[in-house]
Amino acid sequence: MSREHEKGMSLIVKTITRLTVGLILLYGIYIVSHGHVSPGGGFAGGVIIALSFIHLMLAYGKEVAFKRLSRTVASFFESLGAIMFLVIAILGFTGGYFFLNFIAKGEPFKLFSAGIIPLCNIAICLKVGAGLFGIFVALVLLKLESGEKK
Repeated sequence: MSREHEKGMSLIVKTITRLTVGLILLYGIYIVSHGHVSPGGGFAGGVIIALSFIHLMLAYGKEVAFKRLSRTVASFFESLGAIMFLVIAILGFTGGYFFLNFIAKGEPFKLFSAGIIPLCNIAICLKVGAGLFGIFVALVLLKLESGEKK
């Protein structure tokens, strides 16, 4: 039996994870991209996207999850989300006030017609998703360190 099969959970859990993690990630992207026309948005989509990577970590172990999304990349996305959100907010100053919608509004019931709201949803998704994954990683590493000391 190889070393990769020893880490993580059982073969059934790994198989179900392999089949569902892409669908979970796709659903999170759908929630973010349609957040301005239906319930959802950046926070909910970010949580769902983070949970897809947490699902990988729980099923396969932390090494496999870090191959898909390392701590450095998660930190970069969290910083990118915060900077993107601030840039969108500050660009409104050019029109007169904070968070001014500087992108033309479109027609109702059109996906790309909400001005800056989809951009804000993407920024919030990056910040929340990477932050939640980082919190989970910190808790996993804290648990591993305290388990090794005993």
